[in-house]
Amino acid sequence: MGSIFKIIVVVLLLVVIFSLAQALYYMMTDKGSDGRMVWALTRRVVLSLVVIGIVIFGIWMGWLHPHDVGQ
Repeated sequence: MGSIFKIIVVVLLLVVIFSLAQALYYMMTDKGSDGRMVWALTRRVVLSLVVIGIVIFGIWMGWLHPHDVGQ
């Protein structure tokens, strides 16, 4: 379960980076409206909070061990 959990966290982090790059692209190309840029940044913040929640849940369940503390 731990390896699948780590893969999910890495994939979500890659999606967060993609969303940040998407917001940068929209900021550079959309001159009139900021709607798509704001949406991409909002999605990035929400996904980051989800990743933090998943990591906390994984530590609580014992699937993740930060720096192998306690082993």
